[in-house]
Amino acid sequence: MINNQQNIKFGAGRLTIEDIVAISDGANAEMNSNPEYVAKIDRGVAFLESLLKEDGVIYGVTTGYGDSCTVAIPTDLVAELPLHLTRFHGCGLGANLTEKQSKAVLATRLCSLSQGVSGVTHDLLNQIITLINNDISPRIPEEGSVGASGDLTPLSYLAAVLIGEREVIYKGEIRPTMDVFQELNIKPIVLQPKEGLALMNGTAVMTALACLAFKRAEYLAKVATKITAMVSVAMHGNDFHFDEALFAVKPHAGQQKIAAWLRSDLQAERPPRNSDRLQDRYSLRCAPHVIGVLQDTLPWLRSMIENELNSANDNPIIDGDNERVLHGGHFYGGHIAMAMDTLKVAVANIADLLDRQMAQLMDYKFNNGLPFNLTGATGARKPINHGFKAVQIGVSAWTAEALKHTMPASVFSRSTECHNQDKVSMGTISSRDCLRILVLTEQVTAACLLAATQALQIRKRENELNESHLSDGIKTMLASVLSEFTFVDEDRPLEADLRKFMELIQTEKWDLY
Repeated sequence: MINNQQNIKFGAGRLTIEDIVAISDGANAEMNSNPEYVAKIDRGVAFLESLLKEDGVIYGVTTGYGDSCTVAIPTDLVAELPLHLTRFHGCGLGANLTEKQSKAVLATRLCSLSQGVSGVTHDLLNQIITLINNDISPRIPEEGSVGASGDLTPLSYLAAVLIGEREVIYKGEIRPTMDVFQELNIKPIVLQPKEGLALMNGTAVMTALACLAFKRAEYLAKVATKITAMVSVAMHGNDFHFDEALFAVKPHAGQQKIAAWLRSDLQAERPPRNSDRLQDRYSLRCAPHVIGVLQDTLPWLRSMIENELNSANDNPIIDGDNERVLHGGHFYGGHIAMAMDTLKVAVANIADLLDRQMAQLMDYKFNNGLPFNLTGATGARKPINHGFKAVQIGVSAWTAEALKHTMPASVFSRSTECHNQDKVSMGTISSRDCLRILVLTEQVTAACLLAATQALQIRKRENELNESHLSDGIKTMLASVLSEFTFVDEDRPLEADLRKFMELIQTEKWDLY
């Protein structure tokens, strides 16, 4: 679980996905106060100031933005340019990022600017620290970024808050920024000539969302494995499908890990069989091969996401040590786009796997003697009770929608901004798609966890299972679920149960493996 009391230090070394998640969950932040680091920040600012005095040409400082880079800015208007950048990009639409997501954006942008090559002042860095440590989150609409030049429009909402404009989320309410600043005695900063561009011209939104998506997907692999074990026991499945020797001949490390987790959950006395199937259907037999794809993808995704997180990704880069301005395209979010397009496919396949396991549990033609729809009713009450029938319909709908969203966003580049931004990443759309698929898959997972629990309880009630047939891992999980969920013996609305267990999954309720 996250330790919200920890302090995450920026500018002192590489940060991790977990550091960003910790900030989003309430951890505090601090800047590196080492004199060498402080001096590095100062050198970049001093170099920029000297260039301005010498009338040097710097993109986005003494020129217009994007296709307007050929427009020279009069010296007396240079100081106003960053303010205009923040304001004309204030056109985001769609739902707002959640408070958690917005705080992750703050931390991610701060990590990039803390690399010390963006030419920003200590005042700007410390203003972001102030927002984080006072639980102030910019209100950021989620739509409007094509992922290059970075997340311009959504990040304009972060920049605007630093100078006291637009709105923030504070104590669960959306309020004018200046009202909150006055309440907490926070002074708005004045953006220096390069700072508007430094704040906005980067990949912080897509990368922040990717950090949050990664952690949720990492946990889903564990929950899906636990559910698979429960379903295998409830279906009187074959444990030899997960044999160590079997998986030694196909050496994908993540797939082997999933199989090992399943073996640990199935190490118990086998119940009497009422099935003559030598091989279980694929959704059980091949579960390590499906969940294992996600598990094997995670290390690669971590590398991609954390490299982006710890990069300077604005333009131009200010090399204060060697007094150079480096013009390039580090704002391009292609790595996050590819990572999220990949992750969303792996996650949607988890939904599809669990949907098929649910179908087996529900159908009396395939479930080895369980009642149709897992109804818990008996005797004269049984005909009017329908158990998990509607929940399975919901699982089908959520799975179908998750699969629909797997279309890669990264291939939908559009030429925009007078054909200056003529090849863009769509990384933020990929990240948002991935989060949507995660929600849908968590819905499927919550439903399947409750269905697997219902199935095991029915087997126990009918004396087809007893405690000796359940491993310690399954017994612990079953007891935890039943402490929050009542066996369905009579039809009742299950929405509240589903929402509760979605939240338990999203907050990593169980220490599974």
